[in-house]
Amino acid sequence: MDRHLIQSSVGRGLKAMVLNLRSETISTDWQAGLPLLVGTNFTLRELRFEDAASLYASLTTEEVARFISPPPTNVEGFERFIQWTQTERAAGRFICFGIVPNGQATAVGMFQLRALDSSFQAAEWGFALDFMYWGTGIFAESAKKVVDFAIDVVGTLRLEARAALANGRGNGALAKLGAVKEGVLRRSFVRNGVHHDQALWAIVAEEWLLRRFRTIRTEASVN
Repeated sequence: MDRHLIQSSVGRGLKAMVLNLRSETISTDWQAGLPLLVGTNFTLRELRFEDAASLYASLTTEEVARFISPPPTNVEGFERFIQWTQTERAAGRFICFGIVPNGQATAVGMFQLRALDSSFQAAEWGFALDFMYWGTGIFAESAKKVVDFAIDVVGTLRLEARAALANGRGNGALAKLGAVKEGVLRRSFVRNGVHHDQALWAIVAEEWLLRRFRTIRTEASVN
């Protein structure tokens, strides 16, 4: 972020607040274990083996599975996936947060971050959530926390996401979040033998931080 821009726009106190703006995480050693990210009505945390059954029930419905890579076909498959996410996280290549709504003990969705280079400065992310929780506000707030975590803690500079053009809800969610549609990947996703075109969306750190700064500045002026 351009410090001269901040200094010309706000006073010294707000400048310090923006430069120190961080997501509500308590640990930066994410390879040793993911922190809890607490939202209004949910918690994001590392997947646990007890999440396998709820993830199987949540992510294998037609509403959810039609536009994502095929999920495991049974609970045991999700258990193996959870073990794999922990191994890959420890190696610094992959991060997976489970989405646990308030009042629930296990995850009903997930966010995945996959490193595209050895430094995790470029990453691909994806998400899936039980359709029963669509429209509740959980996705929008949790997605912002995941992006904050990637930029503030992991040090990611560019986040890419792919969404089938036919997936209006997914593309709309990415646009609302502030991602920029950079192009169309033709026939890049196959589901049930059908080839789909995908939109390529990107979030870059400078733009995300500037948007966050403007939000803080607007809130400060209102108060």
